[in-house]
Amino acid sequence: MSPHDAPDTLLITVTGTDRPGVTSAVLETLSLSGVSVVDAEQILMRGRLVLGVLVTAPRDAKKLRAAVTATVERLGMSVDIERGSGDNRRRSQDRAHVTVIGAPLKASAMAAIAGRIADCGGNIDRIERMARYPVTAIELHVSGADPDRLRLLLAGDAAQHRIDVAVQAANMLRHGVRLIVMDVDSTLIQGEVIEMLAEHAGYGAEVAEVTERAMRGELDFEQSLRARVKLLAGLDESVLDQVYDAIVVNPGARTMVRTLRRLGYRFAIVSGGFSQITDRLAEELGIHRARANTLEIVDGKLTGEVVGPVVDRAGKATALREFAADLGIEEAATIAIGDGANDLDMLDAAGLGIAYNARPVVREAADTTLNVPYLDSIMYLLGISREEIEAADAEAGIVTPAPPLD
Repeated sequence: MSPHDAPDTLLITVTGTDRPGVTSAVLETLSLSGVSVVDAEQILMRGRLVLGVLVTAPRDAKKLRAAVTATVERLGMSVDIERGSGDNRRRSQDRAHVTVIGAPLKASAMAAIAGRIADCGGNIDRIERMARYPVTAIELHVSGADPDRLRLLLAGDAAQHRIDVAVQAANMLRHGVRLIVMDVDSTLIQGEVIEMLAEHAGYGAEVAEVTERAMRGELDFEQSLRARVKLLAGLDESVLDQVYDAIVVNPGARTMVRTLRRLGYRFAIVSGGFSQITDRLAEELGIHRARANTLEIVDGKLTGEVVGPVVDRAGKATALREFAADLGIEEAATIAIGDGANDLDMLDAAGLGIAYNARPVVREAADTTLNVPYLDSIMYLLGISREEIEAADAEAGIVTPAPPLD
């Protein structure tokens, strides 16, 4: 059908203080005129309602106007009725979800993001809040801008305003089951296990310095790992239990795994650390797959060696691909989360690579970055709101912290 043949339509926009029954009353009035609903959208913010309904124009438009106006005025609200032709403009094939996260999220930052989208020829079709605490997360549905170019340009605004901005192409992958592969040390958990072990051996400071250089990509990972592990020789294997008991899981990690498992997501952890720790973490958190290095233990003592091939930068990417194949999940439907240089290949191999509180070399290479201390913020990138998370927890009898008072 050409634009000249498009049928007449009416756009009815109702605004005012929300109350029960507004939408049903308006639609009931429209039904009496025999019109068809072409599109509808409703927004509620601090008790103020905006309801838009696009309908086919009736034979007697004047009568419909009068009936809708009477209904809306009876509800103490206002209405605007605009005549036009056809449906909404077809959205561009270049569509993206832009998620903006800040604590706080200032108006100046949102203005910069909106302006950059406009500069790219993009249009913001819809805005939705995903979370109000402990961070503010806003999702923009954008059309008309190339997602790759938008991601590159918005990275500068994100750094300038100290916010996180994630750009993802709008496609069906976002709605399907996905595999999330996480680094462990300084990603899933706080701190580095090898440094915790080294403290027991009296080499904490030395090992911490080498670890930091390796995570920045300044040292060969395997060589540095073997050198650090040698310093653990002679430790009693009971130290592993002490270190495990001292581990602190990053805020939001349990919530993320618990929530996404309900939706059918699969989880894996891949670590340059040690299987004696990661296997226990996987079992405790309900993570489906785990791969890490194994410390050699003889007669109850650490020998200072690792058993088998080292899980290094390339090994992490290999693990991601093997886990995806084993679970029957396309590589494009994988998400990798990491913070150090040895995570770079894994982040590159994934459909979406996320640098989480990462070193600069990782932030520059990843698809997107998160610099807030809450791992469950990743769910906002997947289109899952804080309200949905809390509702799911409430159904399961899980108590979540109350939001701050307005």
